[in-house]
Amino acid sequence: MIVRSGTETSGAEVVVVGRSNIVGKPIAMMMAQKGVGANSTVTIVHTRTKDLAAHCKRADILIVAAGVPDLVKPEWIKPGATVIDVGVNRVGMNKETGKAILKGDVDFEKAKEIAGKITPVPGGVGPMTITMLMKNTLNSAKKTLGI
Repeated sequence: MIVRSGTETSGAEVVVVGRSNIVGKPIAMMMAQKGVGANSTVTIVHTRTKDLAAHCKRADILIVAAGVPDLVKPEWIKPGATVIDVGVNRVGMNKETGKAILKGDVDFEKAKEIAGKITPVPGGVGPMTITMLMKNTLNSAKKTLGI
């Protein structure tokens, strides 16, 4: 997503909010390695980091995967930054549809006025994850079948 969006990563200050083995740590390692879509200076922070807002405000690319709805406030975002919200939090139930109400870890409606690029929740990282999973499943099947 970051590469396709045209966001410059080489030398960029990346802050990853979240230290999970599923998202936080792998994305931090990926952004720090050599190569296209990487070569960044990465800081990993979490919900107990002192002055979390100041760390976020430094980020050219802010990746949030903390599991706390609306954790990142708009004033924590550097103007023009790329914000990737990986958080998916169920915050209630829609009485009309019976479906869960989802919120990200970033206050999207306010943050979109400050960020240069931002992913929504729902509709951002989730659909891309499913798409890439399907692509990799197909590639694996082709490889297994020798196609």
